[in-house]
Amino acid sequence: MPSEPVVEMCDVDVVRGQSYLLRGVSWTVEADHRWVVLGPNGAGKTTLLQLAAAQLHPTRGTVRLMGETMGAVDVFELRPRIGLTSAALAQRIAPSERTGDVVVSAGYAVVGRWRERYDVHDLTRAAMLMQQWGVEQFAHRPFGTLSEGERKRTQIARALMPDPELLLLDEPGAGLDLGGREDLVARLSDLAGYRYAPAQVLVTHHVEEIPPGYTHALLLRDGRVVAAGPADDVLTEGALSETFGLPLALSRTAGRFTARRVA
Repeated sequence: MPSEPVVEMCDVDVVRGQSYLLRGVSWTVEADHRWVVLGPNGAGKTTLLQLAAAQLHPTRGTVRLMGETMGAVDVFELRPRIGLTSAALAQRIAPSERTGDVVVSAGYAVVGRWRERYDVHDLTRAAMLMQQWGVEQFAHRPFGTLSEGERKRTQIARALMPDPELLLLDEPGAGLDLGGREDLVARLSDLAGYRYAPAQVLVTHHVEEIPPGYTHALLLRDGRVVAAGPADDVLTEGALSETFGLPLALSRTAGRFTARRVA
């Protein structure tokens, strides 16, 4: 039997006051999908991710996560099955918290270590993930002393700690310098190609941050879906120009995209 979609949204609206943050959104993420979500500021990208993270209920429409319908399930049972990185989560991490504790504490769905007891399996998994994301040497350093790139990679290691079925990455490249961005894109590309990795959704403003190996793309503007589907079909000059509201030229080299305004 085919497995349930990891994310399934049908005719979803999110309304605040008189404003639609999302309008009529339908979207399906399968277990082997790697999605990039693109759009300008205010397009609804973060709202979409909050729905997928079981942190927000739709005003109208249906959201199903891992086969469970939002509104008919305890979200606290769903959230451990979802790995999330975001600027809001990073702000909750105390600068004095040891980096290794930031990662391992995700196993208890808490931010930072207190009195929890961790077994050898937990500690071994945390060490493996920190090595995979290039932050193992910082295990005993305070999180606040890390560079922006090191913090972003620590957050991803943390998000993967519970072995989630869905990994949500909200603008992981924001604030990174060129070297940090390229290192992150390469690591995300490796993760995308790993057969047993969770379904992945990456939100960004920039096509340059799309890791090779990402299979699908969703384009949002003003809370509406401009286009969604296989990346090769969706990531076109016409669709991107409509999404960002200006004429764009798109090029692709060795699996990496570049977009420029047409003069």
